Amino acid sequence: MEFQTSQLNEMSTISGNNNGNGNGYAPKQPAKAKEIKAWLVSYLAELLEIESDEIDVTIPFDRYGLDSSAAVGLTGDLEDWLGSDLDPTLMYDYPTIEALANHVAS
Repeated sequence: MEFQTSQLNEMSTISGNNNGNGNGYAPKQPAKAKEIKAWLVSYLAELLEIESDEIDVTIPFDRYGLDSSAAVGLTGDLEDWLGSDLDPTLMYDYPTIEALANHVAS
């Protein structure tokens, strides 16, 4: 599942991290854990076709029914948004939105 460009631009605008090239894919400065959590919640809500407020950042990704291909897709899209390389297995090492966001932000 790939985030639509308009949603990525919206997340860049919300976080205040628009890199100025208009594509919204990468923050101009490192994203903070709060911004990454917001991006992950929005992404997961769209993927699962549920409301963002139904996403609990402390619930493991596998409890939301994400399979390995969805995990790799999410990691790849997050990598694009951040503009940095991420290990596709990060979701297994950091199994919640909260843990993943905190790790990526550090």
